[in-house]
Amino acid sequence: MFEVQMKILASLLFVLTVATFAVAQQQDLPVAPDPIEQLGLSPQQRQAIRQIVNENKDERQMTNRRVREANVALDQALDAEPSDENLIEQRINELASAQAAQLRMRIHTEMRIRRVLRPEQIATLRRLRLQVRDVMNPQRMNNRVPPNQGFRPRP
Repeated sequence: MFEVQMKILASLLFVLTVATFAVAQQQDLPVAPDPIEQLGLSPQQRQAIRQIVNENKDERQMTNRRVREANVALDQALDAEPSDENLIEQRINELASAQAAQLRMRIHTEMRIRRVLRPEQIATLRRLRLQVRDVMNPQRMNNRVPPNQGFRPRP
């Protein structure tokens, strides 16, 4: 369920970005550069990243399907009358396992992509990720602890 909401939100952000870009172009307003352009990928890097993504496309689709199916199975178990706590616990474990596999795949893919990037591109990627995180979760911005303002041991 959460994954579906995040995909909808990401799609909405994409549509809003495209719409903002189109309106800004029509009104000759400055437009924020495309994140991919901000990375300044060379043609070789683009090709290498495309290959990395294509190499695990089938596995990624299977993993995503497994997460969706586990979500549906959990929802069905939760809606069943009478509820079966053992079945619900089993469905929770299946969903957690599927989500862990999905996360593992995403992290391994990102690690491979990072090996293709130069240090300044990785820094740009990190900055862009923080911007997306702040847009996706504005509450987090308010709770962020400024550097050097966190835990301090007592003297």
